[in-house]
Amino acid sequence: MTALRFGVIGYGKVAGLHAKAFASLRSQGVELAAVWGRDPVRAQRFAAEHGLTAHASVAEMVARARLDAVVVATPHPQHREHTLAALEAGAHVLVEKPMALTVADCDAMIAAAESRGLTLGVISQRRWFPAVRRVRDAIDAGKIGRPALAQVTMLGWRDEAYYRSDPWRGSWAGEGGGVLVNQAPHQIDLLQWFLGPIEELYAAWGNVNHPSIEVEDSAVAVLRGADGAMATILVSNSQKPGIWAKVHVHGASGASVGVQTDGGAMFVAGMSSIVEPASNDLWTIPGEEGLPPLWLKEDEALFERSDPTSYFHTLQFLDFAQALRQGTAPAIDGREGRKSIALIEAIYRSGRERRPVAMKEFSGSP
Repeated sequence: MTALRFGVIGYGKVAGLHAKAFASLRSQGVELAAVWGRDPVRAQRFAAEHGLTAHASVAEMVARARLDAVVVATPHPQHREHTLAALEAGAHVLVEKPMALTVADCDAMIAAAESRGLTLGVISQRRWFPAVRRVRDAIDAGKIGRPALAQVTMLGWRDEAYYRSDPWRGSWAGEGGGVLVNQAPHQIDLLQWFLGPIEELYAAWGNVNHPSIEVEDSAVAVLRGADGAMATILVSNSQKPGIWAKVHVHGASGASVGVQTDGGAMFVAGMSSIVEPASNDLWTIPGEEGLPPLWLKEDEALFERSDPTSYFHTLQFLDFAQALRQGTAPAIDGREGRKSIALIEAIYRSGRERRPVAMKEFSGSP
């Protein structure tokens, strides 16, 4: 089997996690071979650390390193630019969350990939958590009836050292937003994946206790689904010491399922570790109420024998590699990744304009 060769755009903390994940995939015919970044000194340093080659441009990296695909791991406002550069060079692209900052950017990325016959994927590794899969499987099996109510609650903390750790953090120009675009995309992605299409939302956002940054540290929203389902979102970086993130779904049958995706101190790439596995903290399906403690033992065992900071990335990288080999769509392609960006952009618009926002305002397609 010929190895699929990947390159990475970016050399920061998240790129380091990706390099760690790729290091375990060589035996499965997937390898990280090259890096490009705007600062050649930092790119060379990253290349030396991870056994890669550094290059002077994206096009040169794709050509000289004979790459099949590129992972984009740069700050959020640069995702569109770097994705388009890799696609124009002829590489498939897997882009970090958030896919982009606007649906217009997402649409440009999707159109560029489709016009060239290339594959575009979006990193959403929490979808591979066993506890997340159980929720989706229960919904698909009809065990809670129609999903009728849902909640995203994420209470975390980011201190001054976090915002000083990279010059782009905490500003609209450098980060593109705050908790909504950096910490909450995974949970918002899971909400729409579990609940289905959203029709309308009303939201508010602001800065509770981070006066040194420009962007929001907290946001709330009320959503109505296309089929009448209702949901709430409460996400914040304002609560010490960083508590947890949860996604709960309540069915028309009266049964509920849920997942705590993050617990204990909130994970910060390159600055802290994941302290506990994701778990099914809510489960009231008749006859299955006793299963969560058994599942927790399985999840803890997996947590102990793997590196949770990179293991689930490896599963998504393998999914993407399989899609490339088979000519099929990856689990989270560009159109799927666009859905959470539409919700995030709608939350910003609703809070800014202080009005309900219909999701049809974001229904344009490339």
